[in-house]
Amino acid sequence: MAAPGQQPRKPKVGGETPKPAGGPSLWVQLAAAFGVFLVLSIGYSYVRQYISAQDETVPLSQIAQDITAGTITSLDVSGDKITATYADKTTKTSRKETESSLTQTLSDYGIAPEKMAVVKIEIKDEGGVRFWALTLLPILVPIMFLFGVIWYLSRQLRGGAGGMQAFSFGKSMARLVNPEDEVQKVTFKDVAGAKEAKSELLEIVDFLKNPKKFIQIGARIPKGVLLMGAPGTGKTLLARAVAGEAGVPFFSISGSEFVEMFVGVGASRVRDLFLTAKKAAPSIVFIDEIDAVGRVRGTGVGGGNDEREQTLNQILVEMDGFEPNEKVIVMAASNRPDVLDPALLRPGRFDRRVMIDLPDRKDREEILRVHARSKPLGADVKLVVIAERTPGFSGADLASLMNEGAILAAREDRKEITQYDLIRSIEKVMLGPERRSHVLNKKEKEITAYHEAGHALVASVLPYADPVHKISIISRGRAAGYTLKLPFEDRRMQSRKEFLDDIAVSLGGFIAEKMVFDDVTTGASNDLQVLSALARNMVARYGMSDKMGPIAFAASAQRAIFGEGVENDQSSQEVAAEIDAEVKKIILAAHKKAEGVLTKHRAALDAIAQKLVEVETLERAEFENILIAHGITPKKKEDIEHAPLA
Repeated sequence: MAAPGQQPRKPKVGGETPKPAGGPSLWVQLAAAFGVFLVLSIGYSYVRQYISAQDETVPLSQIAQDITAGTITSLDVSGDKITATYADKTTKTSRKETESSLTQTLSDYGIAPEKMAVVKIEIKDEGGVRFWALTLLPILVPIMFLFGVIWYLSRQLRGGAGGMQAFSFGKSMARLVNPEDEVQKVTFKDVAGAKEAKSELLEIVDFLKNPKKFIQIGARIPKGVLLMGAPGTGKTLLARAVAGEAGVPFFSISGSEFVEMFVGVGASRVRDLFLTAKKAAPSIVFIDEIDAVGRVRGTGVGGGNDEREQTLNQILVEMDGFEPNEKVIVMAASNRPDVLDPALLRPGRFDRRVMIDLPDRKDREEILRVHARSKPLGADVKLVVIAERTPGFSGADLASLMNEGAILAAREDRKEITQYDLIRSIEKVMLGPERRSHVLNKKEKEITAYHEAGHALVASVLPYADPVHKISIISRGRAAGYTLKLPFEDRRMQSRKEFLDDIAVSLGGFIAEKMVFDDVTTGASNDLQVLSALARNMVARYGMSDKMGPIAFAASAQRAIFGEGVENDQSSQEVAAEIDAEVKKIILAAHKKAEGVLTKHRAALDAIAQKLVEVETLERAEFENILIAHGITPKKKEDIEHAPLA
């Protein structure tokens, strides 16, 4: 098991580069661009009008009259534009016909040659920067603006604005964790537990650091490493730790990110991902939840052109395409390795499989210490006790537990986390938050108290059931009440006798309701589902039925058809009927056993229920005092250790 360790100076994030925040939609951006274009056009018109207004424009006949009057000293002609300079240094502009000369034009207005002789006339060639600017800008500015808008929108689309990636369908969306990035870097020091998994992965680290040592002796490092384990056990973190220890780039992507609605996009992204990784070699490519694209082919769903299958085929080809000295390691994670295609698991592809189990008690304590580094703990905190009370917790559960403890302390305006905060957090992670507003009426409260007392009493009397640590009739999550049973130590196997006692314990609440109130409620529905599934597994999976024998009738794997699990059960109707009969026999025997316990210790049942109605929660010490008062000896660890197995 591996847990994400968080240094106070570097948050342990998943190696993801920040994604751009969701911007405005495409239509909003187009409307904004049109508005900018409109404003610029209006501004350009005003500028032209302003420039034109600087020179006073008069009719050509006025210029002719002023020449005759002798008030004009010079004329500047540029194309069809005439600029007249007067004796008082003022200027006026006018226009003439383009085809005719100025002399001819003025003669047509009846100006005598002697009057024109005293006026200085200068002809200028029309050209220069100003001419071309005034000529071309009205045409070029709108075109340049249009191209600018198109470039901006295409850049937004490529960057994912509004979730659109119209111009990068075939590009890989892998996130890169650079080995020089100290903030996101993770090493094996940040991973608690998982000793066997870390020792397996040290070979990969050594190869990435010193590939020559392996190549010279003719060794071939595995091309693919498949990390298998329950959710939350730290598969992704271990992969990042390998990259951090080796100091190589880490490309991470989810299996679902390959698949698109367009056929061939997934395969294109696979090619782009591996090409990028090869350029950055030595490097690690990590595919999380690979079962999204790596499921068994040929299930009859999607046909040969299924996009998922095309993506899987490309992954297989790319992994086969590596040269012996190619310094790219492919790592993948899945909590459902049984559904993966055999072609992925053959030698030469994912030929190294690392199993990451749930942590044991010592590992849980180490994980808790990792997550407690940045949290102020009170003097009464004993992480070893928390580790003992959390069997079956994954690394992610333990991280959530420590976080919930900090939230509880902050909510009550305290500066330190106490042991009580962590104890409450265990129940919150397991069952959900308390629902204090879900108030039971008096009758329902009494029924719930007897129901939980029935569970607790049967568990305390039967020798192979786990001891009771706490009973409560305060609603948590979907449960109206709960009985917390925890083993003295972690178990990897369970015996037939333990299963039978667990079924009897599950029936304890149902029987207590019927015995006391001569009626049953819906509160036992989940108990009945759990015990029925357990009894069926005993018969059909574990071979724990004397009549059916050591035969596994239920298939270990399932095929997914239209989202539903379809078991590969080939049992005949007669065998199915016999299995049903055996399941019923086991449940009825457990019912009889639990009923005998509750009948014999009815006084203790009443005492426990009445105390629960009064205080709502019983801790282990208070509960055991009630048992002792009614002649029942509480279980000790020695009793469990010396109890014979089935």
